Amino acid sequence: RGAITELTFNDGKTLPLDPTLNAGTVAVMTLFSRHHSLNEWLRIMDVNSGFPFFYKNMFGDPWGRADAIGSFFPPGLTQPPMTLPIEPGRTWSYTGGPHSAWGNDGPLAAVDFAPQSDHKGCSVTTSWVLAIAPGLVVRSGNGVVVIDMDGDGSEQTGWNIMYLHIATKDRVALGQWVEQNGLIGHASCEGGNSTGTHTHIARKYNGEWMLADGPIPFVMGGWTVLAGDEPYLGKLVKDNRVVTADVYGQAWSLITREDDE
Repeated sequence: RGAITELTFNDGKTLPLDPTLNAGTVAVMTLFSRHHSLNEWLRIMDVNSGFPFFYKNMFGDPWGRADAIGSFFPPGLTQPPMTLPIEPGRTWSYTGGPHSAWGNDGPLAAVDFAPQSDHKGCSVTTSWVLAIAPGLVVRSGNGVVVIDMDGDGSEQTGWNIMYLHIATKDRVALGQWVEQNGLIGHASCEGGNSTGTHTHIARKYNGEWMLADGPIPFVMGGWTVLAGDEPYLGKLVKDNRVVTADVYGQAWSLITREDDE
């Protein structure tokens, strides 16, 4: 989520991180910083004799591969057009502002929507979750659907959309092409931890989770996601309209999709 901005070593010293480093590189640096002093860490990270040298001999040159791929996020990258995941005319609750896309401490890339229901907790719903963007279904099972927008079959390239808590019944099949507003399935509690029927949606680009309220904000049907002070808080904003996230589905969290959204 971009929360690590410096390393702290076991001798108490600190070192600021270059913000252009990718998550994988920072993870390796952080691992060694937690077990070594700054001087030891500098020796370990030496490209001519330390871990990078060992890695290169074992698996090839990672820097060369990175140069061949080019910029992870190309200049001028923008989000493709995306719609709200609910049927026009239907009212759902915006139950979760930006929070972890996967697990408890991941990037704040996901948002939650829940269909209206008279029942608390997990219940069967006939309301459909719609595809916010077109693409190829590259994963469908265990409550998860992943749509690969460039259609190359890989979640590690281009834009991908993950839908979590999609019920087994009527869930879109692996290998199927889905148009924007196509049927993904029904919100449920399947897949991961859930205390109530909802769907959890997040974006990836080149395999990297995209912060919902980041440099490339999550926009669906003209509604822009804004983060709150804590995970799950926040708002959806469009023109002078505001919808506020609420895990209990209170009135201020209700959103009705119009035909052009």
